[in-house]
Amino acid sequence: MNFHGTEVREKAITLLRGGAKNADVARQLGVPLGTVGWWYYEDRRRRGETYEQPTDCPSCTGRDFDHVAYAYLLGLYLGDGHIISKPKQHHLSIFCNAAQTGLIAAAEQAMRSVMPLPSVKRRQREGCVEIKSFTKHWTCMFPQHGPGKKHERRIALEPWQQDIVDTHPWDFLRGLIHSDGCRGNNWTTRIVRGEKKRYEYPRYWFTNVSDDIRQLYTDTLDRLGIEWKHCTRHGQPYNISVAKRHSVELMDQHIGPKY
Repeated sequence: MNFHGTEVREKAITLLRGGAKNADVARQLGVPLGTVGWWYYEDRRRRGETYEQPTDCPSCTGRDFDHVAYAYLLGLYLGDGHIISKPKQHHLSIFCNAAQTGLIAAAEQAMRSVMPLPSVKRRQREGCVEIKSFTKHWTCMFPQHGPGKKHERRIALEPWQQDIVDTHPWDFLRGLIHSDGCRGNNWTTRIVRGEKKRYEYPRYWFTNVSDDIRQLYTDTLDRLGIEWKHCTRHGQPYNISVAKRHSVELMDQHIGPKY
């Protein structure tokens, strides 16, 4: 076992008080990283200092941030995202289909663009990948967070969020579609000159149990001139369909595939 004398410890504390990072001090002095962290913790405790995790939260710092990335991330969060906010555990999670590597990369990049400082990790789960960004400040950026499931509580945008959605509506829709939507082919039959013929046509689907989130989706479609309709299945109006040719063409131009 290696023991480190008072001189080494005092030198480490001097460097740490001067703003040096724990890892840099550990490397410079040849001391285990955990030991350096403990020394610094004990030094702050003796001086009565309370450690505050550095943050680049736009809501708390007032700094400008990437509104395009935020509009997309907001859509992802409302669809397949949630926030864990406990005394010692804080993170935003977005769940993506494991096969859709492009979506995984886009979700991760959106998190880093909105708040670059927090760490972002991927966690492989059965059939999906969880993208996690660790900071308690995601609750500042997504005030829709609360106890219980999103469809069991009211979901409404704050005025500043609505301004971002109004300015970047396609990015918001893209996030919603990439989380709880898809583009696929539908078909129908028609009688032509006495003969039944099958026709296929593309359609965008969006499915969400929350009435409020579906309303946010359809309100944005309305502002963009996209025709849509409810498609009730099993007695539940959870599905929004966009099937008109002109509307589908507009969605194709701006949404892009999930891949």
